[in-house]
Amino acid sequence: MSTLFNDFSQKINTLSPLEAKYTEVLSTIAVMPKMLYFYGKIPENVVKTVAIVGSRRNTRYGEEVAYKMAYELAKKGVIIISGLAYGIDSIAHRATLDAGGTTIAVLGTPIDQIYPRGHKGLAREITESGGAVISEYAPSTKVYPKLSFLERNRIISGLADIVVVVEAAEKSGSLNTAAHALEQGKEVFAVPGNITNPYSQGCNKLITQGANPYTEPDDLLRLLFPEAYAKKRKKLANLLLFGDNDIETKILRCLADGTRDGDKIMEELHLPAALFNETITMLEIKGSVRALGANNWGLT
Repeated sequence: MSTLFNDFSQKINTLSPLEAKYTEVLSTIAVMPKMLYFYGKIPENVVKTVAIVGSRRNTRYGEEVAYKMAYELAKKGVIIISGLAYGIDSIAHRATLDAGGTTIAVLGTPIDQIYPRGHKGLAREITESGGAVISEYAPSTKVYPKLSFLERNRIISGLADIVVVVEAAEKSGSLNTAAHALEQGKEVFAVPGNITNPYSQGCNKLITQGANPYTEPDDLLRLLFPEAYAKKRKKLANLLLFGDNDIETKILRCLADGTRDGDKIMEELHLPAALFNETITMLEIKGSVRALGANNWGLT
């Protein structure tokens, strides 16, 4: 079902959270939204999502951190979710669009009341770039802003795998999003900041309470794509394997890659049997390799 909202010139679509794989996760949060109203496109499948939230009065430091984070994550195919507000939210949305990625904005207002109004253009770009602007409030619904914005934070965290707070004062609404995330069992990161900056007090406090300190996009990517990073670590470990000569190094790296059979190692490295036997014996004496029997070898 959809209707046309003339001021925004886009269709308002409706969706029960249980109707899409991506939004099914909302059924596990406290007070599941009865219905979602949205412009644009909801992802069809479960995808990696990071929520980036923070102060509306960000510093240049916060802008740089939020932009780079969102941009790098979007380049890796991560969907960025935020609240369309001024400050960190809009920076995260903008960086994602600049990276050619997909971003989702969750409103704390009825779907036919884009807020802030100055971000209607940004909302349009989000939907035209394959993302979505969503709300749990139907058109023309009467809401109480102080309450509705706090209520929408549970949806931002609920849709995300990880929540990152970039800059936040001690009583920031972003901390409410972090609290929902913790309640939902999500990973929470906070960007460390200058202890004299009031807009970093909330983040620094989160870290002292156990939130993960954010230092670079890899902090998040390692959690989102553990298999890829395991391969990356293995490759790096292989590069750090060195013997006392070139042949020893090549044999060690073959073993690190999983090759155990001596004949296969000789074939792969084009080594004469005599040279292989001499080298592998020296590596065994040095304690770098161990014999597994039947000309099979392993790293110690």
